[in-house]
Amino acid sequence: MTTIDAPADMITTDLHPAIGQWELPRFVSEAELPSREGDRVIQYREALREAMSHEMRHDKKVFLIGEEVAEYNGAYKVSQGMLDEFGPERIIDSPISENGFAGMCIGAAMYGLRPIVEFMSWSFSFVAADAILNNAPKMLYMSGGQWGCPIVFRGNDGAGGQLASTHSWCVEGLFSNVPGLKMAIPSNPYDAKGLLATAIRDPDPVFFLESERMLGDKAHVPEEQYYIEFGRARLARAGSDVTLVSFGRPVHFCVEAAEVLSAEGIECDVLDMRTIRPLDIDSVIESVKKTSRVIVVDQSWPFGGVSSEVVTQICERCFDWLDSPPARVNTEDVPTPYAKNLEADYLPNAGKIAEAVRSLVKA
Repeated sequence: MTTIDAPADMITTDLHPAIGQWELPRFVSEAELPSREGDRVIQYREALREAMSHEMRHDKKVFLIGEEVAEYNGAYKVSQGMLDEFGPERIIDSPISENGFAGMCIGAAMYGLRPIVEFMSWSFSFVAADAILNNAPKMLYMSGGQWGCPIVFRGNDGAGGQLASTHSWCVEGLFSNVPGLKMAIPSNPYDAKGLLATAIRDPDPVFFLESERMLGDKAHVPEEQYYIEFGRARLARAGSDVTLVSFGRPVHFCVEAAEVLSAEGIECDVLDMRTIRPLDIDSVIESVKKTSRVIVVDQSWPFGGVSSEVVTQICERCFDWLDSPPARVNTEDVPTPYAKNLEADYLPNAGKIAEAVRSLVKA
């Protein structure tokens, strides 16, 4: 088993890091963040790498561990070149033992380090469920505030493309049920960098969900480090007829559907939630009060998922503002197919979203 022999000055036995030992970022409004427009275009995977590398230069307590993150430069090349810069003490290849290295890093976080744990796929995180769900999120509560757990678990979530049922899990519906953790699901390279930087500075366990299918997506990303506050949704497109609420990869499907519907005279508000815990339900309510109709798009299964929770909170808080029942677009309620055509039919897409909007407007 890999061990971490950290220099003595990298370890602290002080109480919960949130009390003041860690430098928390200063958050600014959306308008004050660096511009999303510009000619510095990089991939989603590069944006993740920039966030991690900057925080590792800033704080030597931050390290990255996972399968193939070092010598192989990352299974998806997210950590490419980081071993050369930071060395094997901070870019650590782990055995194929998620339960082992996740649990070890929870202990490291309790003693003052700042681990970033990469799961090659969130589907593999289930073998570490006791560590990441039964220990990390509960540590602060069970210790009466004496032990925090500032750790980031990150990796690919959802159907990556013909990976079949056991390698295509969307874990947000399951894992977001657990109090004590935070969950970020960025939809684009700009947000990926800003949210991951925030996650690394956060005093609590953060589950950071990426998508293999978005790692090559390109967008303008500022070179300087910036921090996007958790629990603050982004208006990806403005409209007045229907609110579309989503996060992660399906945000792109929502925007695509909104463009098609605009030509038909239907204008959609598209809200990119960015984080699920905390959830910016206030922005959802504000939009629903404007449009009076809402559809939640979620790449998880429909039963007991994030979309169910969002719809519930909408009904609890602004039922009287609704002109139509809230609707959802999810993956089909079956195991993820392997066949390419079946997988495409199984997932949410712009066509399904557009049809759901048309039905809602006619209701």
